[in-house]
Amino acid sequence: MAERGGAAPAQAAEAPGAGFELPLLLFAGFRSVIDALHRELAEQGHPDMRPAYGYALQAVGWDGSTASEIGRRLGVSKQAAGKTVEKLEALGYVERVDDPHDGRRKLVRLSPRGADVLARSAEGFDRLRAEWVRALGAERVRALESDLRTMVPADTFRLDVAAWFNG
Repeated sequence: MAERGGAAPAQAAEAPGAGFELPLLLFAGFRSVIDALHRELAEQGHPDMRPAYGYALQAVGWDGSTASEIGRRLGVSKQAAGKTVEKLEALGYVERVDDPHDGRRKLVRLSPRGADVLARSAEGFDRLRAEWVRALGAERVRALESDLRTMVPADTFRLDVAAWFNG
């Protein structure tokens, strides 16, 4: 791959990009938002929060889930989901409780700390989007979002991203 060095000449901005550059730029944009969010979360009392934990907390959901359901949503085995749940439980983000509908099952549900980090994450994503709007303009950000919705599959908001990267 070609390295990027310094500012590109003005004519380069109009030249077509190399095919490999688009996914790298999309990923770099994703990464910059996620990294900024996690810096904010650390400053707000969640220094142990990791991106993979955010996906796992989304898989737990506001109503709780079983380890099997979490594994399916994340695209990992029940055992791998169980290890993640154990880590989240040790960090105080989730708790295991008896399923009120089936006494043989345990539900994993968000603890108050888990609900707090999800709420702070949502607020943080809104703040970071607002930074993009300030830098690029509202119309360009809306157009970018619209274009990405056009290009990505309908099931774009999948939670198995971490498994996909590791698989």
